[in-house]
Amino acid sequence: MDKKPLRPNAKRSKGGRGFKNASFIVLIMLIGLISYAAYRQPSTQQEIPITTAVQQANDGQYKKITVTGDELQITKKNASQPTLKAYKEDGTSLKDEGLNYNKVQVSIKPASGTGAVIGSLAINLIPVLLIGGLLYFMLKSAQGQGNQALSFGKSRARLYGNEKDKVSFKSVAGQAEAKQDLQEVVEFLKFPKKFSSVGARIPKGVLLVGPPGTGKTMLARAVAGEAGVPFFSISGSEFVEMFVGVGASRVRDLFAKAKKNAPCIIFVDEIDAVGRRRGSGMGGGHDEREQTLNQILVEMDGFEQGQNVIVLAATNRADVLDPALLRPGRFDRRVNIGLPDRPDRQAILEVHFHDKPMASEVDLDALAAKTAGSSGADLANIANESAIIAARNNHTQISQADVTEAFERVAIGPERKSKVMNDHEKELTAYHEAGHAIVGHVLPDSDVVHKVTIIPRGGTGGVTWFIPPEDKSYHNILEYKDILARMLGGRIAEEVVYGKERVTTGAGNDLQKAAELARDMVINQGMGTKLRDQVFHVEEGMMIERMVHEREYSDDTAKVIDQEVEALITEAATRARAVIKHNLKYLEALKDKLLEKETVDAEEVHALFTGSHLPKEAALY
Repeated sequence: MDKKPLRPNAKRSKGGRGFKNASFIVLIMLIGLISYAAYRQPSTQQEIPITTAVQQANDGQYKKITVTGDELQITKKNASQPTLKAYKEDGTSLKDEGLNYNKVQVSIKPASGTGAVIGSLAINLIPVLLIGGLLYFMLKSAQGQGNQALSFGKSRARLYGNEKDKVSFKSVAGQAEAKQDLQEVVEFLKFPKKFSSVGARIPKGVLLVGPPGTGKTMLARAVAGEAGVPFFSISGSEFVEMFVGVGASRVRDLFAKAKKNAPCIIFVDEIDAVGRRRGSGMGGGHDEREQTLNQILVEMDGFEQGQNVIVLAATNRADVLDPALLRPGRFDRRVNIGLPDRPDRQAILEVHFHDKPMASEVDLDALAAKTAGSSGADLANIANESAIIAARNNHTQISQADVTEAFERVAIGPERKSKVMNDHEKELTAYHEAGHAIVGHVLPDSDVVHKVTIIPRGGTGGVTWFIPPEDKSYHNILEYKDILARMLGGRIAEEVVYGKERVTTGAGNDLQKAAELARDMVINQGMGTKLRDQVFHVEEGMMIERMVHEREYSDDTAKVIDQEVEALITEAATRARAVIKHNLKYLEALKDKLLEKETVDAEEVHALFTGSHLPKEAALY
């Protein structure tokens, strides 16, 4: 079918800026002209009658007379005296006036009337033109402001589709299942008769759900690029204003534009900003956000037959969306876009490193293995940081060392080598990190130690880095309990070495994370002892609901939850203490190596811990 020409948005910002600059220039020119007219010095040339000029010339007082038309420019013999000016009658010669040509040198130049006319016109017209131009630009600027006020309720969606570098599915690495679901949307837009001939109805909405940085927006752009149709992009927050009805007006305007450009795609990014569940706010049913959502619901369910307009929306908070928005007929499809697994991570890394010069030693497969849990945006950041580090080190190619440094910088923060620690603080940090390492190494369900350092990174004084050997989708109670004990390993190491009264604030972040994990196990995962298989979860972001309504469990249950959390923390501390006391010499060995080298990698850690064992007091089974 014929496609209507695209109408890309006009660049109003540049035009407005140009009008302002031109008005300013015109104003400066006008002020300069007025100043020149007011303060210019009058001519110092003296004008004398023609009879006087002829008499003095005959007396031999003049050196030269230059005749231009009827004007005489007279130069005296005394160079210090100013020149004179006189005028003769039109049509007469100096000889007729009685001049003796033997007494003075006479030079005759042809008269030019054009210059005088132009000069006169310029003097008279330039002020008028400048004032008129200034008034024009002022009126134009005022008109633009008026149009802006009148367009307050117009949609601010950007229209894409004419770009030379269109995004396609080949540009998006990984996410094979998501691309397969979206490929059908592309076919709906390109070949609508193929589906309508068998009674299939084009989906009105596709909701892209996934964590931040997983490529939801890029996939939406890829759908538009593959289908070759206009692509209206807008953020959910751009609908909402403080005035009730503005958002609904913008929704109507957006869908009206989309219908004129059909077939096309409307992409609403972060739709949760406007699509949250109604009735949970303080504004009742008349607040701006809910009115905007109501208009979206009406527009999505009111498309005419044959209007090939598909709404794509992206969010990482699908749990807070209004149920009416998610029902069939509005968002017919839900495409889950999760964090990439190892093969997808390698494919994403290859895309981002494709246009960067790399040394042959760079192993992207090993990097993909170490980046479990990373999003596509994280991997793109690692590639960019690698190039930055290589340029900083004056490398012509990205080396494996550059990639490793970039990965660690993104994952655990940059090194803060400028921070100075005294010998006691270094020793304390070494014991603390060694405690994490030995507990994590010995416990059977813990992850593998990747690196241990006492160099401050990010906001920490040191880092013990654990990386899972493979991607995991599920975790059991034993794994969580080993993680809890590992988190407390640093605090327990300080306690065993220096005594209970000498523990420091260095374990504050570890204790906070341990408490959060223990509470999550009890109230969200049903992994408590007394409250096994019971959850007491409250939706995140429903702060107003938590303020207005009482919690869904009693005070007695809350007390049991606190007891369960306390029991998990106490058990983890006991297990960590048993591991450290039974493997004290290995703790000391890693401490000494950290004081010597500051950073110890996985191979050295495993070599130092050869012979370490799990005591019976720390075993769970």
